[in-house]
Amino acid sequence: MGGTFDPIHMGHLIAAMSALEAAELHEVWFIPTASPPLKPNAPSADAHHRLEMVKLAISGQPAFRVIDIELKRGGTSYSIDTITALIGQYEDHQFYYIIGSDRIHDLPQWHRAEELSKLVHFIGLNRPSEPLQLGRLSEEWRSKITIAPMPLIDISSTELRRRALAGKSLRYFVPELVEQYIRRYSLYE
Repeated sequence: MGGTFDPIHMGHLIAAMSALEAAELHEVWFIPTASPPLKPNAPSADAHHRLEMVKLAISGQPAFRVIDIELKRGGTSYSIDTITALIGQYEDHQFYYIIGSDRIHDLPQWHRAEELSKLVHFIGLNRPSEPLQLGRLSEEWRSKITIAPMPLIDISSTELRRRALAGKSLRYFVPELVEQYIRRYSLYE
């Protein structure tokens, strides 16, 4: 499960748990991106802080791991490069790519999308901000996506950064340890 996680929030964690259960995965790996190609602005918090917030958010859940492969590589994070590297490192693993409906619709336009689709199967999650419309995709692409049911949680990292800047509480939006971390380091202020 890739993303900027700027900051990681309860919606990310619920999505990960939903995918874990629906697809009967052994683990979900959170992979913070260095610089996402589909988002015009760089992450607000630096890589170190975003990695630490993910570690705090997933602590206590043995089926969740954080992998810093994209942060170590730096530069623009393309999913195909990450998946290719992971398959090279973990040859005995089968990989799935967890993706929200906001990204499912543009999946065919991703960098080397056809090649990526041969390496992984996608687990799609519906987001209230952009309801899932699989009819927008070809039959070939629809066959590569398993939809995982999950509650419609409309939390955005952008809105959480605005809340933090305004001095508003992040309680119940992010895990308590993540909120404490954000306040301790004055992130997003």
